[in-house]
Amino acid sequence: MDQPWTHRQRPDRLERRIEFSDYESTRVFLERLNALSESEGTFPDISFGRTYVNLTVRAIVDDSPIGEAEQTFAAAIDALL
Repeated sequence: MDQPWTHRQRPDRLERRIEFSDYESTRVFLERLNALSESEGTFPDISFGRTYVNLTVRAIVDDSPIGEAEQTFAAAIDALL
């Protein structure tokens, strides 16, 4: 089951794991995420396997707390689902 975004500290970041039913769904999501990241100029840290994607969104400005820009980007990622 997908988990909502978790706000972690040290360093300040948002994390989320998204699970998919098959590889094709994972691949399509990653392609959409790439297009979003390119258009926004914001790139999350990503690790993935056949049926899951782990995402970490860090502050756009290094060493800053998570703010509205990061929350908005996380919501845009959610909209890809």
